[in-house]
Amino acid sequence: MVKEMRIDLNPSSLHKRHHVFVKFAVSFLLLGLAFRLFVSDSIRFSSSVVETPPLVDTNSITESPPLSSSSSSSSSLPAQAPSSGDLLANESQAFPNVAAECDIFTGDWVPDPSAPAYTNASCHEIEGHQNCMRNGRPDSGYLYWRWNPRDCELPRFDPGKFLDSMRNKSWAFIGDSISRNHVQSLLCILSQVEQAVEVYHDEEYRSKRWHFPSHNFTLSVVWTPFLLKAYIFEDINGVSSSEIQLHLDKLDETWTEQFKNFDYAVIAGGKWFLKTAIYHENDTVTGCHYCPGKNFTELGFDYAYRRALKTVLNFLTNSGHKAFIFLRTTTPDHFENGEWFSGGTCNRTAPFKDGEVDMKDVDIVMRDIELEEYEKAAPVGAESGVILKLLYTTRLSLLRPDGHPGPYRQYQPFTKDKNTQVQNDCLHWCLPGPIDSWNDLLMEMINRGIHQ
Repeated sequence: MVKEMRIDLNPSSLHKRHHVFVKFAVSFLLLGLAFRLFVSDSIRFSSSVVETPPLVDTNSITESPPLSSSSSSSSSLPAQAPSSGDLLANESQAFPNVAAECDIFTGDWVPDPSAPAYTNASCHEIEGHQNCMRNGRPDSGYLYWRWNPRDCELPRFDPGKFLDSMRNKSWAFIGDSISRNHVQSLLCILSQVEQAVEVYHDEEYRSKRWHFPSHNFTLSVVWTPFLLKAYIFEDINGVSSSEIQLHLDKLDETWTEQFKNFDYAVIAGGKWFLKTAIYHENDTVTGCHYCPGKNFTELGFDYAYRRALKTVLNFLTNSGHKAFIFLRTTTPDHFENGEWFSGGTCNRTAPFKDGEVDMKDVDIVMRDIELEEYEKAAPVGAESGVILKLLYTTRLSLLRPDGHPGPYRQYQPFTKDKNTQVQNDCLHWCLPGPIDSWNDLLMEMINRGIHQ
């Protein structure tokens, strides 16, 4: 063992070892130089291929632009953010109106510590039933989430940029009270830049029009819950004295006579089609939906809804008016333990996680009809110069049971008795609230439409 470890001091042996060492050193230097050249070329090659940064900015989840000074009156806004949560969803369906690089409708609700763009103190357009903060809703965590597409970053709605781009233009939200809920959200965000002037309202204050003088921009909401000609016999609380008479082949002139005045329109059907109704076609009763005791054929709400969308989309694509139109999909409600008329409530205070909720059958039926009719109409519209886009808000709305007024559709409902029974609203949205994200989607779709 000692012999094997002994150092040989023979001169010839040392010369040979020196020669070997020189060869080894030269070889090592050449190898290092080759590796350096290879790595350098690889880096240059990579930088020439990757021309754009990654679509997802991991820092954007925790960073957000500061609240504008114009909305600094948010002292009434509770400074409470939810704890971090993982809201992964499995929806991967892409829709025809979404650019291939990113489906903005597939994503997650992620915690957002920044304050909303407005509050009930900085915006005076919030309808009483949606003014949850004023009405005494005690929690505030529902204010601190934002919609985050999985494959790209969704910019926040920029009210200044929007108004500048809409100078001398006109918008309309056409539909039921959800459309009115949506337009109030947009008004509140825009009010941080310029206050709108109300220039029209109907007798019931359901249809309104506003003007932004500095930009000559007009914004309207047209109340037409069926989009069709209808005779409705309901009081302000939704109590019917007779069946709705619905003409499936005739559009409501309330909106069609104004349509050519609008450069942009957001159109939506909705839950009204679930109500009891007698159906008319060619001025003849052809059937009904849920009319026990009547000698009419039960056609079902799905028949009426498909018929209505066909009629609406045919008008839009053949009107000769080249507008930018969004077809907004159905909005799920979140009533639990009953419906709005039978004690249903919505007391959740955080978004659903993936797998915790499924769409109701009626919402699936309506959503599928919307997708099918849209896919038929979009190419027809394109041929006539009409831009028709699908505003798919159904899935992201389904995940927000915490965003509704619930019992706080009324002012301080539990002041006198904390156990009092009150009607809940689990369909419309608190303002500010999740519906504000719909405007982020709208602006992104406008930008894409302009640059396509």
